[in-house]
Amino acid sequence: MIGRIKGILVGKLANQILIDVNGLGYEVEVPMSTLFQLPEAGSEAVLHTHLVVREDAQLLYGFYEMHERTLFRLLIKLNGVGPKMALGILSGLNIRELAECVRRNDINALVRLPGVGKKTAERLIIELRDKLEDWYQKDNESASDGTSGQVSGQTNSSTIREAEDALISLGYKPQDASKAINQVAIKLEEEGQTLDTSLLVRVALKGMTG
Repeated sequence: MIGRIKGILVGKLANQILIDVNGLGYEVEVPMSTLFQLPEAGSEAVLHTHLVVREDAQLLYGFYEMHERTLFRLLIKLNGVGPKMALGILSGLNIRELAECVRRNDINALVRLPGVGKKTAERLIIELRDKLEDWYQKDNESASDGTSGQVSGQTNSSTIREAEDALISLGYKPQDASKAINQVAIKLEEEGQTLDTSLLVRVALKGMTG
């Protein structure tokens, strides 16, 4: 099992990075929460990892924080939750928010996550209820919701496309991804904030799962 990887970050995509370790390039699948915390390309990065071996592939998943990997491993043990869905859950909700959903039996918030149906949401609540109490206060990340409208011509179109692609890669429908990103871009522009892909995706996810 590969439990940790340290090297030079070569590039970042929507939910995958390439990291160079002594000349070997490792493709690592990561949740958005990890992607937002990684340094710029060319910098050193350290990730806690989990290796999944299948008949047709060996997939490496990476996490900036140890507790993210712990939660990932917990999620993929649940019936009906695979690595892709686990990454989607970690991208859409931080640990505190997930714990709050479980505490409140908030099925509606969970089914907004890509790939999570009502039965899976109910199972998550039942099986995670006693396991997330210790993590309830670990993550205090916050973000703002977006408003409706169209993005002005000043917005960087490539940044918008990258943010939309990031949501699509998590399983959101293209039309939903486009609507959410454009709403957030309008709001952030009105507030005078500089747009970047990670900010757009983070705020959009907050609005889509909140």
